[in-house]
Amino acid sequence: MAEFVDIPSPGWPLEYGEPGRPTIVLVHDSYGRLPYLEAYARSLANQGFFVTVPDLFHGVATVEPEGATELAARIDDGFALATLDDAVSLGRGHGAPRVGLIGLGVGGRLALRLAQSGDADAVVAYYAVLGDEEAGIIPCPVLMHRPEGTAWAGEIDVDEFVSRLKEHGTPVTQYTYSATSDGFANATMLELLDKNAAALAFARSTYFLQAQLLD
Repeated sequence: MAEFVDIPSPGWPLEYGEPGRPTIVLVHDSYGRLPYLEAYARSLANQGFFVTVPDLFHGVATVEPEGATELAARIDDGFALATLDDAVSLGRGHGAPRVGLIGLGVGGRLALRLAQSGDADAVVAYYAVLGDEEAGIIPCPVLMHRPEGTAWAGEIDVDEFVSRLKEHGTPVTQYTYSATSDGFANATMLELLDKNAAALAFARSTYFLQAQLLD
């Protein structure tokens, strides 16, 4: 049976940086809001952003693949998207002129879906795509971090997804990281982590969001 751990501030977004600055909503993967996200958020805040990290799993996280599978299966997309929308509104309510999204895994899928609403000015997706049934126009620039191969995307054709975005006029930047799999940026899960790829992806994400969100 999968084991779960309680996280601080369950159900509430963590906040880093100066309110009113351009905002980034950082969306966790299927393992939940694990400690590495605090370091990620603080590093973004040091680059001039206000960062919020919502909790989509009602106060729990896991360090087991079985637990991650169970938590991902529990997600209610309507609740999750509303939670992310609240995080965007939090930033804009503080006076943020622009808002970006960073999502990892299932969080990346949800970030891409929220971006379809036009509420975001840029979106970064780690090992995440949308299938045909979730197809829609994303009216802001997209940065994709792709692990090697396509197994991480399941039955979804990643190149077809990218082509569809481009056909609709979405600016897409994508990078593939050799010898990695999904979860390579999850620094709490050491068996998944690729330190070099994670560091490079963070640097590229920061540069991309600075270009899109900062004056």
